[in-house]
Amino acid sequence: AGEQFRLYDLLLSLMLESHNDTAVAIAEHVGGSVEAFCQLMTERARAIGCNNSVFLTPNGLDKKIETSDGMQQHSTTAQELALIMRECLKNEQFVSICRTQSAMISNIAKNRTYQLSNHNTLLSTMSGAIAGKTGFTCDAGYCYVGAVERNNNVFICALLGCGWPNNKNYKWKDMNTLIDFADKEFFEIKLQDIP
Repeated sequence: AGEQFRLYDLLLSLMLESHNDTAVAIAEHVGGSVEAFCQLMTERARAIGCNNSVFLTPNGLDKKIETSDGMQQHSTTAQELALIMRECLKNEQFVSICRTQSAMISNIAKNRTYQLSNHNTLLSTMSGAIAGKTGFTCDAGYCYVGAVERNNNVFICALLGCGWPNNKNYKWKDMNTLIDFADKEFFEIKLQDIP
């Protein structure tokens, strides 16, 4: 309580280490409260076509609430995660942070430091990896959304429920399979104008 950090350093903490408390601090700073920030997240998702996503936590943790319309839970779909990643790739700072392998941050007082390591294995194992985010909850299992560039094409894959403990690494094998398939099977066709 009372510690202060630069927002950029908190974004590194959030994206590299998935620090849940960092997500809450950012949400309170940006939205005024966690609930207000989650409403902003849901509205922004709707604006880019994510009509099945409901954000109740800023960090992706499982949550259900009772509303006048019944039970509502924090949820999204693989397709909508891919849409969110596509939108995020438009932000150069987001991509730069996602590509950061490791960083050292400190609080404003400079009396505590934190070593951060990126948990996106694809950055070091797959050529063309642009950005990605890992996740895990008891309900959702291991999840991942990532973007990879191959032959001037950008492929975005979203994996949900991709294993539960002790299968933490299934997502990397599945991403390799999907990206290899996309690289081999998808190609551009130029259609000529019909006179």
